Amino acid sequence: MNRSLLVAFAALLACSPAAPPPTAPVQAASAAPLAPSLPATVNAAATAADAGALSRLDAMDTAIRAGTFKKVGSVLVSRGGELAFEKYYEGDATTLRDTRSASKSITSVLVGIAIDKGKVPGVGAKVTSYFGDKRPFANPDPRKDAITVEDLLTMSSLLECDDWNQFSQGNEERMYVTEDWTRFTLGLPIKGFAPWQKRPKDSPHGRAFSYCTAGASLLGALLERATKTSVQDFAKASLFGPLGIESVEWPSTPMGTAQTGGGLRLRSRDLLKLAQLYLNGGTWNGVRVVPEAWVKASTSPHAQIDDEKEYGYFFWLQTFVKTDPKTAAFYMTGNGGNKAVVFPAMGLVVVITSTNFNTKGMHEQSDRLLTEYILPAMTR
Repeated sequence: MNRSLLVAFAALLACSPAAPPPTAPVQAASAAPLAPSLPATVNAAATAADAGALSRLDAMDTAIRAGTFKKVGSVLVSRGGELAFEKYYEGDATTLRDTRSASKSITSVLVGIAIDKGKVPGVGAKVTSYFGDKRPFANPDPRKDAITVEDLLTMSSLLECDDWNQFSQGNEERMYVTEDWTRFTLGLPIKGFAPWQKRPKDSPHGRAFSYCTAGASLLGALLERATKTSVQDFAKASLFGPLGIESVEWPSTPMGTAQTGGGLRLRSRDLLKLAQLYLNGGTWNGVRVVPEAWVKASTSPHAQIDDEKEYGYFFWLQTFVKTDPKTAAFYMTGNGGNKAVVFPAMGLVVVITSTNFNTKGMHEQSDRLLTEYILPAMTR
C-alpha cells in the first residue's frame, strides 16, 4: 500500500476507546481566574477592530449550535494573550477534554524540560540504554541500540510501527491488548521499505515518517527512569504547577506508567495555556518554563508527513491557507478532530475540542472551522 493511501487512514484511527455520549449545549460555567497572561474573561477588542470579524465568529457559533458541525465540545480563540472567543457546546469550562493524541505534544514538552534539567543528556540519548532490564528484546537487531530520543519524537525510528497501517506489527491497537507496552515496543522488528516508500536517506530532512503511538508511550517509560519519578509528578512540578493547571486526569498503562501516547484530559482553557506557553517562547507570566531553544526545535520541521504537513517533536506543522503565509502554524492534534493551534505571525491561539472519535472527516471539520470562520475573522 502506498504512502498516500496510508495517510488517508489517519482519520479512522484512535488511541483510546470512544468517549461517552455528549451532553446538551450549555453556557460556560464559572471557573477559577486564569493567570494574567490569559484573562478569564473574553475581550471583544482582542477579536478585531471591525464588526465584521465579530459577526464571522457569531456565524460560526450559530452554525455549530444548528448542527452544521457535529460533536464540537468547545472553541476558544486567543490573540495577543487576550481571550477573543470562548464557547462551550458539550460540557462547560470545567469539563476535562479527552483530546487523544493531542497530548503527545505535552510529552514533547516534558522531554524538553527533562533535558534542560540534565535528567536526559539530549535528543541523541540512546533509548535502549534505559531499559537493560527488558533485555533480551524480541526480534534482536543491533540497529535498535542506535534509536535515539529524537527518533521517537519525530516518528522516524526504524521500528516497524505504523498506526496508519492496520497490518503493522506496531499498530497501537496491538499494543493496547498487551500488559507491558515498553517490552512490546522494544520487541518490534526493524522495518523494511516497500519499493514505493522513501528510505530515510531519500526523504526530506533525512527521516522517513511513520506515525507510532508506541514510540510516544516508550518515551513515558524513559522519562520515569530518567527523572526517577512518575510522569504525573514530574509534569505537576515542572509544567502544570507553573501554569496553574490543577485539574488533570492522566490514564495509565497496565504497568502504571502515564499514557504519554495520548489520553491526557485537561480543561479547554488549560489546553489554551499550553499552546500560549509555546507562542510565548516557553515563558509564562515572565517565568521561564520551557527552554526557548526547545520550543524552536520542537516546532521546526524534522520529518515530512505529506505534501501539506511536516512534523517537529510531536508537533504538526502546516500552512492552513496556502496563499497566506500568516496562516503557517504548529499544533497539537488528536482523534476526534481535537486541535490546539498556534499561528505565530498573528499571535493567535485556537483550541477546538471535539468528540467525533473514529469518524471520517473529523479533522477536516475542525479545519473548516479554522479556514471558513476563525482565520477570516482574525485576519480582517
